[in-house]
Amino acid sequence: MRKIAIFCLVLSVSACIPPGRDYGLSRNEAANGAVPRLETDASVFGQSPADAPPPTWAAQSVTPNAMAIADSVYIVKAGDTLGGIANKTGASSQIISAANGLTAPYVIKPGQQLTITGGRYHWVNGGETGIAIARAYGVPWREVVALNGLEEPFILRVGEKLLLPAATPVDPKQISIEQRAAAFDLDIDDIVTGSQPALAENKGAAEPSDWRKAITPTKAPAAIVAPAAFAGRFNWPVDGKLISSFGGKGGGKVNDGLNIGVAKGTPIRAAAAGVVAYSGDEIGVFGGLILLNHGDGWVTAYGHADKLNVTRGQKINAGDIIGLAGDSGYVQEPQLHFEIRKNRKPVNPVSHLPKRT
Repeated sequence: MRKIAIFCLVLSVSACIPPGRDYGLSRNEAANGAVPRLETDASVFGQSPADAPPPTWAAQSVTPNAMAIADSVYIVKAGDTLGGIANKTGASSQIISAANGLTAPYVIKPGQQLTITGGRYHWVNGGETGIAIARAYGVPWREVVALNGLEEPFILRVGEKLLLPAATPVDPKQISIEQRAAAFDLDIDDIVTGSQPALAENKGAAEPSDWRKAITPTKAPAAIVAPAAFAGRFNWPVDGKLISSFGGKGGGKVNDGLNIGVAKGTPIRAAAAGVVAYSGDEIGVFGGLILLNHGDGWVTAYGHADKLNVTRGQKINAGDIIGLAGDSGYVQEPQLHFEIRKNRKPVNPVSHLPKRT
């Protein structure tokens, strides 16, 4: 399945570029449109390349078998529960509660009329990620998040039902993988909200692994606990010339971070302590990308890396080398794209970094 996912993403390179975003220099578009594939640098772990940690999240095999239901009204019967009504109607209990203004502990009474929101609902299976589900249907994951009111820590549960955007044009089973890929795009926010694999209802997320211990690859990635809180401050991840600053660039283009010019192979250091939320290159515009979760809604992003020295779920100390700078993705010279996000929204890194002398 990973080979298929890679093929889909290469085919949809143009769809991976967020509209109106400027991440530094002009795109380095090769004649064949291919995006470099990066492997985790196994030497950091004292392992041979064959034993290197697996990719952060591989697209799980998701069968697009959503069940379509019509809008309706359900009359509550004695003994009914919200979960039971969701199972009877095929709708999501979260969607039912939102549509009817129900809040915890979700008390319902016999004779009460509940509005049932119709649409296409996907039943979540074990190990599926939100991103893989969105890819299977060719819909934006961020729209699924908004439609279902998903919140941190964005861990899906087996048996949960997700309402899909109404814009789904045709039955995904009737279109090709290539057509689905062309309708699918991906950005940093998608990875933050949609890369955790679905867990059983009674299963908790795994604790982050020690940065300095060898990692044992697992067949199925586990959901990772985010840091409880952010303590400290951010530091510059590299020392180099500022190529592109934060904010508007004219012509409707916006840079969500900073682009810093450095020599290829320059160590990229963690701006603060945290946990690796992502390490890979599924977003073509960034090439090698690392996301660190620092707790309290703070996330930092490091793009255009030539080497990825960490893997998902590792605890990182401030100043640790997490990768090597390069020119992967759509840039024409080595540099680092660096972002700081608070509650998923980009903020100006300069406002949170020490002044440069």
